[in-house]
Amino acid sequence: MTNINAEYNVMPKLKSHRGASKRFRKTASGAIKRRGAYRNHILTKKSTKQKRHLRVGASRLKSCDARLAERMLHGS
Repeated sequence: MTNINAEYNVMPKLKSHRGASKRFRKTASGAIKRRGAYRNHILTKKSTKQKRHLRVGASRLKSCDARLAERMLHGS
């Protein structure tokens, strides 16, 4: 018996982890950046100084975490 889908007998494409693809971005240099925490809600009880210091922006992942994020983003 022959395989009808013989021409399609290849490995499927890898899918990236959907949660990781929403949280991490890869920079042009290859580093992975993420958004800082504590800036989403309940901001009224935080002081202006604290919120100002949280405005720094995206930060890079440490190398140990970047390896894991790299594997999750592999399909993208």
